[in-house]
Amino acid sequence: MDQKIELVRSFITQLPYSAALSLKLEEIGPGWAVMRLPWSDELVGDTETGVIHGGAVSSLIDTVCGAAVMTHPKAGESSATLDLRIDYMRPATPGRDLYARAECHQMTRTVAFLRAQAHDGDANRLVAQASAAFTVQGASK
Repeated sequence: MDQKIELVRSFITQLPYSAALSLKLEEIGPGWAVMRLPWSDELVGDTETGVIHGGAVSSLIDTVCGAAVMTHPKAGESSATLDLRIDYMRPATPGRDLYARAECHQMTRTVAFLRAQAHDGDANRLVAQASAAFTVQGASK
C-alpha cells in the first residue's frame, strides 16, 4: 500500500493542472483521499462576492476521486473519470480554502464507484457533494 500512496503523491505533485490550481494532498489511505484547494484571487468566479468558481470546485472533487481510486487495494495504477455528478449546496466562503474527501464505496473489475464531499472548513456545512464512476485498469482480483 505504501508504494501506491507514494505513486499518488508523486502523480498529484507532477500534474501541471494540479500545480496550476495549487492542489494539496492532505491525507490518503486505502481507497480514500483528502485534498485541499487553497483560496486564490485567480480562482474567483464572481468578482463581486469573491466566491470560488464552480469549475475549480469540480476540479478539486475530480482529482481527489482519482486519488482515492488509485489507492484502492484492488485498483491498478491508472484511472480515468467515467461519470461525475456534483450537487452544489452553497457558495464557498470567500477567502477560505476548500477541502474535499473522496472514498470508493464499491469496486468492480473495471469500474470504481465513489462518493465525495467538499467544504470550506466546516464538514457539517457542505459546499458540494458528488458521486462518481472511474475506470479501473489493471485491477487485482
